[in-house]
Amino acid sequence: MITDTANIKLTLDNKTANMREIVHIQAGQCGNQIGNKFWETMATEHGLLEDGTYGGDNSIQLERINVYFNEGQGGRYVPRAVLTDLEPGTMDAIREGVYGKLFRPDNFVNGQSGAGNNWAKGHYTEGAELVDNIMDVVRKEAEGCDMLQGFQVTHSMGGGTGSGMGTLLVSKIREEYPDRIMSTYSVIPSPKVSDTVVEPYNATLSVHQLVENADQCFALDNEALYDICFRTLKLKNPSYNDLNNLIASAITGTTCSLRFPGQLNCDLRKLAVNMVPFPRLHFFLVGFAPLTSVTSQDYRVLTVPELTAQAFDAKNMMCAADPRHGRYLTCAMMFRGSMSSKEVDDQMLNMVNKNSSYFVEWIPNNLKASICDIPPPGLKMSSVFVGNSTAIQEAWKRVAEQFTLMFRRKAYLHWYTGEGMDEMEFTEAESNLNDLVSEYQQYQDATADEDDMSGEFEQEEEEYVEE
Repeated sequence: MITDTANIKLTLDNKTANMREIVHIQAGQCGNQIGNKFWETMATEHGLLEDGTYGGDNSIQLERINVYFNEGQGGRYVPRAVLTDLEPGTMDAIREGVYGKLFRPDNFVNGQSGAGNNWAKGHYTEGAELVDNIMDVVRKEAEGCDMLQGFQVTHSMGGGTGSGMGTLLVSKIREEYPDRIMSTYSVIPSPKVSDTVVEPYNATLSVHQLVENADQCFALDNEALYDICFRTLKLKNPSYNDLNNLIASAITGTTCSLRFPGQLNCDLRKLAVNMVPFPRLHFFLVGFAPLTSVTSQDYRVLTVPELTAQAFDAKNMMCAADPRHGRYLTCAMMFRGSMSSKEVDDQMLNMVNKNSSYFVEWIPNNLKASICDIPPPGLKMSSVFVGNSTAIQEAWKRVAEQFTLMFRRKAYLHWYTGEGMDEMEFTEAESNLNDLVSEYQQYQDATADEDDMSGEFEQEEEEYVEE
């Protein structure tokens, strides 16, 4: 006779047998710091202790833990993460950190010499030497999955490793797993604050790769995150830790439906299908709600209208592009917590009707909603907003202008050509970025009139014929 515990075990096994797993890859210092924070958040959500053993008290936490974790020896859970960098410093810091024992030691792959903020070193020389070792680890993780949903990469676009080697990894994975979703969380250059002088070069070369090889890119930037910390969270001097916390809560929000039960589910593929009307336009703005300063937390009641209003607020975007300067092609709202689905639907409809001028009229129902029953730890309910807005062209325009100013004088170019790059690659990357900006502009100006449409499409068809 099967006992109750055996029954539970059987149902759990049946449920975990068809889990859609995700392989997480973090590249470069920025990517590793974001990733580290993400795994801390993930461990907390699933009730795991620092060494990966389960310390929670809710069976739901373990029900779909396979999405991000493999089960190891003695009931310990190991993140399905690949940690890479071209210098050992960041890796050592993670190993010695609080959650250092969580990761499998074989999944740390690092070089010694560093990329020195040079995209060419990360993509062609140093990175290319290391990439086979990294791909072995990625392959091993992917082969251990029952039903691989896709890959997520955290990296920055301004440095050398995250941008150069990060995009090299994306294209290698795309080659081997063309039918899996490739999702990146990319830190793009900020408008005013720059960490490195050659940021415009590195970012332009990265976009050139991501436009072709990624399915969805969540654009983040430090300045917008600092503004959220100053204005909304009222932090006097925010650290990278605070910024990474914001990013981690956004990443966990986008995948919560895979990990916890809900009334209306959403996964990476559903998100991609609903959010990307044209294959090249897959760069998203992200927002998270509720964000409240510690002092005013007790005075605030969370409701669906309030979450929706804050998530859509321009000040809440984690990228310095103002959605009011463009139009939304599509949006997704992912709610967490117990709430009525009717209320969510009403709010979505209300949002579109009130702000109809900010949504393109040629996609009728361009708001997707999903509801997950389990809120993040310490909150009653929360929401993550993902928007495909034409306003993101502001960020690319900024990068393109800075690129052109430097490239016209061929400044710093010798560092790249010295690693075997050709000037032609820079010219191609620049024109690809400018094409991306003009595509966004074209769809921002497009209307639902028929005369207008036929002209545009005829022109496009002629271009294809000529090619």
